[in-house]
Amino acid sequence: MPLPALRRALTDPGLRPLPDRAARLLEDLRAPPRLAAHLRAVHDVAADLVAWAAEHYPSLGVDAEAVLFGAATHDIGKALHPGELSGPGAEHEHAGHALLREHGVEERLARFARTHASWDGPDIGIDDLLVSLADKVWKAKRVPGLEKRVVDALAAASGRERWQAFMDLDDACDRLAAGADRRLAFQAAYPVNG
Repeated sequence: MPLPALRRALTDPGLRPLPDRAARLLEDLRAPPRLAAHLRAVHDVAADLVAWAAEHYPSLGVDAEAVLFGAATHDIGKALHPGELSGPGAEHEHAGHALLREHGVEERLARFARTHASWDGPDIGIDDLLVSLADKVWKAKRVPGLEKRVVDALAAASGRERWQAFMDLDDACDRLAAGADRRLAFQAAYPVNG
């Protein structure tokens, strides 16, 4: 039986619900409610990014299921390292990946737990970049190096000039960042501890 605060963080109105598989896993882990709220905020932005990419850059080849599951579980390792919910730390990245794999999540979906903070690595694809971008833009944080990688992927996939891809992404990020206060308030409404 999930804790009442966790149940509310997973079901309260205001943001899209997480994929069922991700929500069940958070319940099984008795995850901190703040973590569930954070994952919903990032997942909500990722859903908008996926829809935007499908409409404006259909040749990008985004795996929507992977991006949405990745956004919904990217910080799941914080269930094991709850101190990283309110402070810095990177132990949750590999711990989250291992946790997902132990729970039968296939690598193509589990990888985001370890790649969301290492978006500048050599084997990072567009799906990883979109999860990383959602994890920044949900709170209106803009990261030029990350956005440059996304712009490069957009231009390469579409044949558009880089400046046009930059303008398109910049507009999308500005629009998404405008909802940051609402998402931050949603996350803050739930306790760090059950």
